[in-house]
Amino acid sequence: MSQEPAPVRRHDRIRVHGARVNNLKDIDVEIPKHRLTVFTGVSGSGKSSLVFGTIAAESRRLVDETYSAFVRGFMPTLSRPEVDVLEGLTAAIVVDQRRLGSDPRSTVGTATDANAMLRILFSRLGTPRIGPPSAFAFNVPRRTASGTMNVDKAGGKRIVVRRAVYHGGMCPRCEGRGTVSDVDLTQLYDDTRAIGDGAFTIPGWKQDSFWTTRVYAESGVLDPRKPIRDFSEREMREFLHGDPRKVKVDGVNLTYEGLLPKIRKSMLSKDRESLQPHVRAFVDRAVTFTACPDCAGTRLSAEARSSKIHGVSMADACAMEIRDLVSWVRGLDEPPVAPLLASLLHTLQSLVEIGLGYLSLERTAGTLSGGEGQRVKMIRHLGSALTDTTYVFDEPTTGLHPHDIDGMNGLLLRLRDKGNTVLVVEHKPEAIAIADHVVDLGPGAGAEGGRVLYEGTLDGLRASDTPTGRRLGDRARLKEAVRKPAGHLEIRGASAHNLRDVDVDLPLGVLCVVTGVAGSGKSSLVHGSVARREGVVAVDQSPIKGSRRSNPATYTGLLDPIRTAFAKANGVRPGLFSANSEGACPTCDGIGVLHTTLAMMAETATTCEDCEGRRFDGSVLEHLFGGLDISEVLAMPVHEALEFFGAGDTRVPAAHRVLQRLFDVGLGHLSIGRPLTTLSGGERQRLKLAAHLGGKGGVIVLDEPTSGLHLADVDKLLRLLDRLVDAGKSVIVVEHHQAVMAHADWIVDVGPGAGQDGGRIVFEGTPAELVAGRPTLTGEHLAAYVGRSAAEPAI
Repeated sequence: MSQEPAPVRRHDRIRVHGARVNNLKDIDVEIPKHRLTVFTGVSGSGKSSLVFGTIAAESRRLVDETYSAFVRGFMPTLSRPEVDVLEGLTAAIVVDQRRLGSDPRSTVGTATDANAMLRILFSRLGTPRIGPPSAFAFNVPRRTASGTMNVDKAGGKRIVVRRAVYHGGMCPRCEGRGTVSDVDLTQLYDDTRAIGDGAFTIPGWKQDSFWTTRVYAESGVLDPRKPIRDFSEREMREFLHGDPRKVKVDGVNLTYEGLLPKIRKSMLSKDRESLQPHVRAFVDRAVTFTACPDCAGTRLSAEARSSKIHGVSMADACAMEIRDLVSWVRGLDEPPVAPLLASLLHTLQSLVEIGLGYLSLERTAGTLSGGEGQRVKMIRHLGSALTDTTYVFDEPTTGLHPHDIDGMNGLLLRLRDKGNTVLVVEHKPEAIAIADHVVDLGPGAGAEGGRVLYEGTLDGLRASDTPTGRRLGDRARLKEAVRKPAGHLEIRGASAHNLRDVDVDLPLGVLCVVTGVAGSGKSSLVHGSVARREGVVAVDQSPIKGSRRSNPATYTGLLDPIRTAFAKANGVRPGLFSANSEGACPTCDGIGVLHTTLAMMAETATTCEDCEGRRFDGSVLEHLFGGLDISEVLAMPVHEALEFFGAGDTRVPAAHRVLQRLFDVGLGHLSIGRPLTTLSGGERQRLKLAAHLGGKGGVIVLDEPTSGLHLADVDKLLRLLDRLVDAGKSVIVVEHHQAVMAHADWIVDVGPGAGQDGGRIVFEGTPAELVAGRPTLTGEHLAAYVGRSAAEPAI
């Protein structure tokens, strides 16, 4: 697949000495350049702190310092990581799993520059010719502006000239979004009430807010005392569709506009997944999105759609699956644009190689999973002429079926073979197997981790006695006996995305795993037909939202019963025990540190001298519960807090229940007051799972819960799933991990391929039956994982 790398010279290394970021224990490590190094260890062991928080962070800071002081004044300030020595750094490009963006106008095509190349292609070859490349851009409106020109200064003649300032391809009706929305007005307000009397029922619209309620009630445009149902036709038009205008409310300059355009701008112009959960629920309840009737969802104007190459329009090309688009581009024999075709073909073929051939260029970026988004970002770098660059990847195999991992491995090796240094945080044995060098951290998570346990070759890791080394050769065993269903959840005629009118019965009262190659339709099946049903608790892949003020206690609701217990024990208000409100240290405002920024200089953080980093006002810390103040309780790891709130005079059942869920998902090491911004990806995933386990639904849906989990942590997850099922829950898991498949009571395999080649149920049955018959790609890989040879008899 790739050439053998040249020998490493002693000085050709990235040297890290004395790293202390987050939980790193003053570690030293030397990483060979121009190699592929994989960082392993249990979730929370310090991998991300070393790779992202130390190496990549310092590289970015040093690159930023090459700009002038004037330019740096407009850039975010970065502080130097806590490390004694960092040598041998090169410019680092981080390719992580953060979402590509929530703007509905951002697509796979715009993110990879494939759309830009297609626009040039159609402007050169499309017939009829309609203008420059921007004429095919759905993000550029078509506008004209007036200009004046003196043609005869002596005579004083002036001619007004109309000239096109923008010549874009945006559909004017949907403004390039591809959808239009129909809003249920009954979800926005109670028409029996007046706007000055609490008529609005929109989340976040408080009665005393200048920017929402008061601009309608006090601007003088409408009568705030008249019930909305009594509005005249003119008043109703002004209320719902009024044009923007400047108004004054209590001396404050504001803009009044109709309710519907205001809602569209504040909520509907953003990608659904980027909204807060309560706002997302409101949008789902109040708004119906349909394809734009003018452009049929293509986002492009009629003129842009009229220009074609061999009968194919720009809209047609963007709607094709990328692997089909590859065939179409390859069939174009046009010497004048041969370099452009070669570049476009390279980009599209790379998307296919990386396992994304089932996508289309028109796919909205915000709808991609974290793994899909990361792979899309990779494409921009594969054709780059840069060498001797450090590429940093965060679990690039996330979301990949075992069948697709080889393609990802090949792309990582291609980056290395171009003369780059490739650093990869990974858990999958198939991805670790291609490493030139391995750094294993641990042995545990949080305070129990942060040490380098092993550095060297893969063979050396296998022989080591580290948690990772001991697990690399693990193979799951199929269950000797599976649970019997207690009923079935019927799905009939499922047709979301690529599903082919699917009928399937998912068993209840068991652990059911839905699997299939990436893009086969498994998430469409489960989330489209199961997740929104009554009695179903769904834990999807949307990211955790939270600032440095947020922590596990606030995110899970654990802080509420703790504050109540402190308040009751001391006869004071619960609000005193929140560092985000009444109880906050006035000096640091409850953050615990003071951030100092000196213009373009790096931001520095120093521990607050008044509260000594404890975040609370001194008077609050005088109130004790069980002999501890609130800051001492928040500093406890989960396993200690579980004992503290579980027995004796400090027993708080509501807090104990939440702590038990945190412990059950493998977060016993985590301090309950630790900022969310310092948690690893795996820790955040499990925190989200713990928060949802308290739901009352009888069916729990999990979407790839093994993301970010070490092999040892997967065992803990499986034990948790077993406890849930044994407690009477029905657990449905969308998953690729073979250990989870092997542990299932029932498997539904969707496929056989991705995109148009998927969308069908190709297997239903027990794991043993899947391994014995090997009717699908999943069956082949599961058989290999459990060590079952083709010669063994069927079960």
